[in-house]
Amino acid sequence: MIKSILVYCGASKGNHPDYTHTAQTLGRLMAENNLRLVYGGGSIGLMGILADSVLEHGGAVTGVIPTFLNTKEVGHSGVADLRETTSMHQRKAIMEQECDAIIALAGGFGTLDELFEILTWAQLGLHGKPIVLINTRNYYAHLLSQLDVMVTEGFLNARNRSFVQVAHTPAEALQLIGQPPPQAETVWLKPGQN
Repeated sequence: MIKSILVYCGASKGNHPDYTHTAQTLGRLMAENNLRLVYGGGSIGLMGILADSVLEHGGAVTGVIPTFLNTKEVGHSGVADLRETTSMHQRKAIMEQECDAIIALAGGFGTLDELFEILTWAQLGLHGKPIVLINTRNYYAHLLSQLDVMVTEGFLNARNRSFVQVAHTPAEALQLIGQPPPQAETVWLKPGQN
């Protein structure tokens, strides 16, 4: 049963109000469905908008933020369960431990770093949690095409490519995380291959 969702998203709002609307809607739906938000603990950008929406609608939020970011006043002062870590690595590990599913909204380097690390952990069989991208304004179109190229060129197993589920709305994302994710194919090379 899904009780907590880790959401990766930008520390910026982006250049179009659709990104803000998606974060606000996801936050409201999570609160209405008693789904705890686990996120990077920030008060700025889509992170802050998402957390504010969950809190505004009476939901639970767990933020995880490295001390060096929190001391720069980036931490969300309205999140009661705000946990400080010593590093970005520890932050990502704790966020994964605290969630039952992962959703990615639009974001930059940090969002992609978190997304690809959690996908790699799934590929290695370290977790079996559903992973969904919300493809607002077709933001992830080129990334999804690149994943297909990775399969075509033999660098990504087709079964593992299917870890990345795609939704176009927050409501669709919440439906997708309720379905069992594919199992990892962890054998890349067979005897005699190089």
